[in-house]
Amino acid sequence: MLVDSPPEAPAAPAPVPPRRRQALRLAGLVASVAVLAVVAVLGIAVGAKQIPLDQVWHGVFHYSGSDTDVVIRDVRYPRTLLGVLVGAALGLAGTVMQALTRNPLADPGVLGINAGASAAVVTAISFFGVTSLAGYAWWAFAGAAVVSVAVYVLGGTRSATPVRLALAGTALSAVLVGYINAVNLLDTAALDKMRFWTVGSLAAATMPTVTRIAPFLAVGALFALLLARPLNALALGDDQARALGTRLTRTRVLAMAAVTLLCGGATAACGPIVYVGLMVPHAVRALTGPDMRWILPYSAVLSPVLLVGADVLGRVVARPGELQVGIVTALIGGPVFIFLVRRRRMAQL
Repeated sequence: MLVDSPPEAPAAPAPVPPRRRQALRLAGLVASVAVLAVVAVLGIAVGAKQIPLDQVWHGVFHYSGSDTDVVIRDVRYPRTLLGVLVGAALGLAGTVMQALTRNPLADPGVLGINAGASAAVVTAISFFGVTSLAGYAWWAFAGAAVVSVAVYVLGGTRSATPVRLALAGTALSAVLVGYINAVNLLDTAALDKMRFWTVGSLAAATMPTVTRIAPFLAVGALFALLLARPLNALALGDDQARALGTRLTRTRVLAMAAVTLLCGGATAACGPIVYVGLMVPHAVRALTGPDMRWILPYSAVLSPVLLVGADVLGRVVARPGELQVGIVTALIGGPVFIFLVRRRRMAQL
């Protein structure tokens, strides 16, 4: 009597050779840079007034003082450049936060940095009479730095763990949000001045703002990129990381410093912009795998694509006005966040 043999299981796909994998990742990174260049050009060309590409080139590289050149050089070029810098900063900060806390849903808000920046701006407006955007920037940066130090101290300094850092950040955020709401309720003038900043916008970008913020973002980006190997080891657990020679305290301090510089500078420049640091690292991880040496540069390139693209979209859908970029990223990020939470298999860090 013949018995049917069970069907053979499909053969597993052959693993991609390491050199080919590296070549594919490098090609993808080059393609991402090209996409960013296209989006940056759109950021300058698209708006309430459409500007042809030849005039964009002329306005950027051959400024003559015409009305179109003034719009390009003094309004859209700084706005797009700030969007690229802030997008890269938020992407790197989110990536470092997810690796530091081993939480795939973490972003800089987990450590209370956004709340710290907002609380500092409210204090500056209500108690010190600060009214300029430059003044907001420095207060926001100082608030982010103070909260980062406080979180690390509350987390136990030498005994700080991802869970302790996340809990300390969440607790401080709750306290600071309560403080912000109390001040706004008692001081309506502060509420009116805060309303535009808290939405998150690139509309008030100027070259002085870019030049003030750029050094902080550059140092933070350098810290983040140098931490790629230690963060890879940290993902294996504290014991494994120690066995591999990783100095945990130094790695966490430098990671906190990087997040403070990146997120604090970005928030200071244009207000708290949500979800960029959450969405992009997840998309990148699906392309590159768990290696931080590739996730970090990919996030630094693709996050500005999202942010500048959202800014362009906000100008197009609400002509002749515009939707602020913080609103657009929130509308995009909300459904993405729900999708990530409901996934059966979260990306492991």
